Amino acid sequence: QVQLVESGGGLVQAGGSLRLSCAASGRTFGYYVAAWFRQAPGKEREFVATISRGGANTVYADSVKGRFTIFRDNDKNTVYLQMNTLRPEDTAVYYCAANERTVALSTRVYKHWGQGTQVTVSS
Repeated sequence: QVQLVESGGGLVQAGGSLRLSCAASGRTFGYYVAAWFRQAPGKEREFVATISRGGANTVYADSVKGRFTIFRDNDKNTVYLQMNTLRPEDTAVYYCAANERTVALSTRVYKHWGQGTQVTVSS
């Protein structure tokens, strides 16, 4: 099994940047496909980005393409989300997730979740 803990969230002005980290413990992290999701108040949890086991393949939601970058360091058992040019609509709780099967955009594929970290972007 794997446990995930997010960090790096906070308050930032529109146009600013944040880097989120997801630290994994337990099973070797390179075994897992990893992803970031987010959920704003009153909204469904939505896909943000995913990365393959080795880090060579990435997929992004249209809303964050060109602004966010997902990358991982398996030696550190960590996956990151670099968020640039942040907008107020990016405000949400951001969740790290992992699955043992495949690159996917659906929440139901991911069986391991972190507790979330709050990102707030002010106007």
